Amino acid sequence: MMLIANSSALITLAIIDKLDLLEKLFGKVYVPRAVYNEICKKDKDESIKLANYCKDRVLDINSNTNFNISLGKGESEAITLYNEKNADFLLCDDKKAKKFAKSFGIKVIGSLGVLIKAKEVKLITEISPLLKILKESPIYIDDKTYALVLEIRKES
Repeated sequence: MMLIANSSALITLAIIDKLDLLEKLFGKVYVPRAVYNEICKKDKDESIKLANYCKDRVLDINSNTNFNISLGKGESEAITLYNEKNADFLLCDDKKAKKFAKSFGIKVIGSLGVLIKAKEVKLITEISPLLKILKESPIYIDDKTYALVLEIRKES
């Protein structure tokens, strides 16, 4: 399988030290150049961890497609790379980008979906400690989503 990753979900997984789940669940993981440039800015939290993780996974897109001016360059390149590589999943947490991608039949999974899937296949034993770390980080998870993820995986 192949997964194309966008910045927000990569940052989320980096915060909880779970980037390794991506290869274990999806095999090949690639990052478009615009996403790499965005997440590896020196002033960003997790930039060193993300630069190390992504350095051998960066791909350039072959076209100049800009799907939607309301999407950022990273989201546009991720969707383009997904199509160019005929990938299996797009890793994305941005609501607007997810909705746009799904409207074109792209299979989208978010960072919390990765955690749910990882628990299903027993790569992790609990999601709740990871969600607690995220709740204390700059990553926003609304209370409804937080509760829903725990309910899905039968945690409290």
